[in-house]
Amino acid sequence: MRHPNRALFVMVFAAATSAAQAQSAGSASGLPVPRFVSLKADKVNMHIGPAKTYETKWLYQRAGLPVEITAEFENWRRIRDADGTEGWVYHSLLSGKRTGMVIAKKPDDLVAVHDKPDLESAVTAKLERGVVGTVKRCGGEGWCYVNGRGFEGWIQQVRLWGVYPNEKVD
Repeated sequence: MRHPNRALFVMVFAAATSAAQAQSAGSASGLPVPRFVSLKADKVNMHIGPAKTYETKWLYQRAGLPVEITAEFENWRRIRDADGTEGWVYHSLLSGKRTGMVIAKKPDDLVAVHDKPDLESAVTAKLERGVVGTVKRCGGEGWCYVNGRGFEGWIQQVRLWGVYPNEKVD
């Protein structure tokens, strides 16, 4: 391991922050942790620790992908993606723009987008698992208004990774 002292610090820091993650303010930004954000750039390196000198764990190549910030250390943010992969990303590579990724009950299921926040309303599109759209608003009643390439409308909040259950987004 290239940085044994840093690795020990990161593990201790991670353990301390996970115990205090009940929507506390981030030590570096003052914003709530955990919180959802999105990737700002088309290429984002995820590192195993909070510095560029740490080994790259993953390379994301999809701007707009929703991720969850789970901890902060100076200008670095520990993130988790929809698959549960965690690592550290430099803060300027993240955006406050809210996006959501479609999740389905089964891999081949299509998720309906409605013209109103009601299961009985007209279906305007059907989306595959993994489709990413911009979350315009969520009212806390279980529906979010989203748009993306070729779709716009209301989707059940439980079918989006990138928003918390019953979260209000404006």
